[in-house]
Amino acid sequence: MSPAVSHPAVPQQPPADPAGEWEAWCEDRRSSVTSATGNLALVETRWLPPGERPDLGAARAGQPGSVRVTTVERTDLVTGEPEYGLRFWDAESPAIRRFERTDVFPYDPDWVLDAAYTPAPDARRVAFEHIRDNGGARELVVPGDISLTVDGRDYTLSAFDDDGVLLLVFGDPTNGDTTYGAGRFLFVTHTGPGTVRLDFNRAFVPPCGFSEHYNCPMPPVQNRFHLPIHAGEKRPVLREDPAVQSY
Repeated sequence: MSPAVSHPAVPQQPPADPAGEWEAWCEDRRSSVTSATGNLALVETRWLPPGERPDLGAARAGQPGSVRVTTVERTDLVTGEPEYGLRFWDAESPAIRRFERTDVFPYDPDWVLDAAYTPAPDARRVAFEHIRDNGGARELVVPGDISLTVDGRDYTLSAFDDDGVLLLVFGDPTNGDTTYGAGRFLFVTHTGPGTVRLDFNRAFVPPCGFSEHYNCPMPPVQNRFHLPIHAGEKRPVLREDPAVQSY
């Protein structure tokens, strides 16, 4: 996930102006998703035949100046062997040109929650179903349990390690209604020994909500909340494509 999800600095102590810092975060998100290798720029993920390694020189040959090519790797779900691929990013992609905004809920301090964190031994791995794996699951390192009570119900959440940062993939009843259907992401902040903070105002649409060329993890059952979380990002809003006509 690291090439697709940026890790913004999140203060361990409550900010002096939380609403103002949240507005700045919203602006940073817009800059991130519209950047030359942001979520909206990904126009192709090309997986190579088994055993073949990417040739960046050949892939870049003949591409327009707005296109960048990078490599990507994953594990084959059947063989367990590494798979290699190429990603093509276009700074002038149709999605970037059509992007207007990402709708958000108003800032709500009640959705800044502190929780207990219990480390798990031996780099425990948890299976996460991914949106483009046809029901298949990939095991991700979940270094600890996040325990909290929301609206009278106890939860033990699984946030996986994303380049040293805890990333929570969660679902709630807003999914498919006011928010992205496959769930949302949230970076979890360590605030001290055995404690973490979940600021759901900074919940965000996963990369696959901006481009169909990502394969995002989906919320496991333990990460699905029973009540709507009216905080954070809702969905991206794109202008209608003038090239598509209605009949």
